[in-house]
Amino acid sequence: MKYEVVMMNREVLVEYPNNPYKVRLDAEMVQLIESIEKYGVLVPLIVWKNEKGKYEIVSGHRRKWACVYLGIDNLPVIVKELDRNMAAVMLVESNMQREKVLPSEKGFAYKLRLEALQEIRAQQKKTCGQVVHEKRSRDELAETSEESGRQIQRYIRLTKLIPKLLELVDENRIALTPAVALSYLDAESQDIIHEIIEYDDMTPSLHQATVMKELYQQGLLDYESIVNIMAEQKPNQKEQIKIKRELISHFFPEEYSSKQIEQVIIKLLADWRRREERKRANRGSR
Repeated sequence: MKYEVVMMNREVLVEYPNNPYKVRLDAEMVQLIESIEKYGVLVPLIVWKNEKGKYEIVSGHRRKWACVYLGIDNLPVIVKELDRNMAAVMLVESNMQREKVLPSEKGFAYKLRLEALQEIRAQQKKTCGQVVHEKRSRDELAETSEESGRQIQRYIRLTKLIPKLLELVDENRIALTPAVALSYLDAESQDIIHEIIEYDDMTPSLHQATVMKELYQQGLLDYESIVNIMAEQKPNQKEQIKIKRELISHFFPEEYSSKQIEQVIIKLLADWRRREERKRANRGSR
């Protein structure tokens, strides 16, 4: 089916509610802004007319954001005949192809699409009166994804984390598997763990997270046990010296990566050590 491309003012285009994908001014967005500034919007946005008669964006939130940034008022769009569930499915499918998708985005996106598929299946049952082939929803979701049903379920579990812990997962400070174990704890326990992480600059290993999950399920997890478990030294753990990026970032060009910053710091320290050794040698020769 061929759809007509029409021009719409950005003011009539509304955001998808609870969109799991964040719009960030990152390197990809900078490239998109530069492309639109030079060539215009090459790929039309996809929208649907929702229950309230508003044109809701299904695909193209980043393109709209770039146009707002550039002051472009009219955007090319394709209006598709969808319902809420089909719009959710299309939203997830159109964004999963992006180069970088955060774990939190995957979690909420898979959850949204899973709920939509379950609702579609329920409607089919009601309409047809019977289901020819029953399939687990997460496995059905996995058929259109590069990840297994089990991995999809792990990502969905991340949505049970408090926002502060979920942010640490996105920052790669907490690995996926320990994060999944922590997602079974209540918000109060998760808050305590986050305080310890921030204060002591340590994150739980899979073993530590699993022990806390098991204690919680037995009704035995309290503040003292969390502190004791988090204080356990991990295998091969060595003391590390870490400097927060915001404390030193103003000394370097914005485009410098963490690796480039590290190389500069090591070179400066090597120069400093040579100067100190020369000073000691000069004092010793007097």
